[in-house]
Amino acid sequence: MIYTLNTTDNYHKNDLDSLGWELTVCNALYPEGSPCRKVLQSNKSFGVLLCHFLDNLLSWKEISNILEIGGGMGNLMHDFLSLHPQLKATLLDISPQLLAKQKELLSAFAVSFWEKDILQIETDTLLPFDLVIMNENLGDLPTLVANPAPGELSEETLSSLERAGYFIKRYRLSPAKNENINIGAWEVLEKLCQAGIKHIYLGEHSCEAIAPEYLKPYQYFVPSGNPEKISLRGHDEYTIKFSYLQKIAELFNYKIVRGPFTDFLKPEFSDKVRTAMQSVVPYSAEQEIIQQFIYDIHKYEYLFLTAS
Repeated sequence: MIYTLNTTDNYHKNDLDSLGWELTVCNALYPEGSPCRKVLQSNKSFGVLLCHFLDNLLSWKEISNILEIGGGMGNLMHDFLSLHPQLKATLLDISPQLLAKQKELLSAFAVSFWEKDILQIETDTLLPFDLVIMNENLGDLPTLVANPAPGELSEETLSSLERAGYFIKRYRLSPAKNENINIGAWEVLEKLCQAGIKHIYLGEHSCEAIAPEYLKPYQYFVPSGNPEKISLRGHDEYTIKFSYLQKIAELFNYKIVRGPFTDFLKPEFSDKVRTAMQSVVPYSAEQEIIQQFIYDIHKYEYLFLTAS
């Protein structure tokens, strides 16, 4: 099997000028008047709901330094610092454009900003952090894409394939012959685990999510088990195979909590939502937004890790 390496570095460094067109779950919930909030039991933003969810998984009194990798527009960190202003926060991003947005939104807080690539960060640099957040950006990391067409492999691809072989052997992973490989996600998680980060939160579009019974009358999907391409403006991303990340964390003896975003973004199937979900062709922009949002919160998974 021939592989090609999909990367988004050039796009994020040089071409990205806005996330307005790329509606992440976090961004969809940030405006107070967002129709997506009407879908949930609690009319709050993503960061607030995630922060309250983490209340049950960690003690904020024990968290001093928090790092967010790929902070987007800064919305999630704004919520965290509003609820816990005592935190010392650092945002790391490869995109100078997004860092500028983060600095603007978080100007009221004492925050450090690093324009760096997490894949190039030395493990020792991560040692001071008690909590690392990486939300809805694992799919931006390099992915080895299975390609049956013959062709010459670049040095970068060959290096990534060599690294993939190391992970497959060390962590007993077993990708199929035609399976795409989330090599960047593997490398980042291993680095965080090697640094002994006390708490790690990862969230992203999953290729292993299963539609719950209550959703099947409206939307039905089955897990492919193979990271899928998502074509976006100027770049492609890939969904994540969380079971492999779980195996990596297990070898470092992390306690693992895994589930769908609906564990903390709890849907409320009101009559309005049911009507929108039953519409084969949405008759309004709001119905289309609701349909997509319901799909997303069931397709996205999180992994929360706590060091033993």
